[in-house]
Amino acid sequence: MPEHTAESRRDELLAIAGRLFAERGFRNTTVRDIADEAGIQSGSLYHHFDSKESMVDELLDTFQQQLFDEYDAIVASDRTPLGKLEAVVRASFGAIDQHHSEVAIFQNDAAYLAGFERFAYLTERNARFQELWTTLLRDAVAVGELREDLDVDLVYRFVRDTVWVAVNWYRPGGALSAAQVADQYLSILLEGIAHA
Repeated sequence: MPEHTAESRRDELLAIAGRLFAERGFRNTTVRDIADEAGIQSGSLYHHFDSKESMVDELLDTFQQQLFDEYDAIVASDRTPLGKLEAVVRASFGAIDQHHSEVAIFQNDAAYLAGFERFAYLTERNARFQELWTTLLRDAVAVGELREDLDVDLVYRFVRDTVWVAVNWYRPGGALSAAQVADQYLSILLEGIAHA
């Protein structure tokens, strides 16, 4: 039982850190801020984590691994390329809903964190993300589901930015669910680039 309690406390501290990193930025959040929010002494955090870098590393790495597992399952499915792209967009909005703090941290601090060797995986995963999305777009063009005159790299940037920037305004539990927002985004996107 004590292990479960310690693990629950650790998860609670990680959630507090994630929320503060998302709201204030990683650089502007101190260990003392996290401890104060948790109602403990700063030194007590070190029973669970050796640094705030360890905390943000665990938040981002765990979230991204789960997201890529979901993406990989979508890509391996028997959906059409456009169906896969739609599913990836939906999964991304689901991630914004379920992992709001982690997505906000990535959006706001990934460029800074990627400058440190410990976070080199962020750059690698960003390249993997781009390759996955552009491949789906190219495949959809190749089978005639999307217009052949599209600049795939431009469309990728547009889709990526319009999806992930939603973390700045979307609030889990708000008026629109992640699925409803994804439906609207896909409608706007596909009516502009899909064959009539």
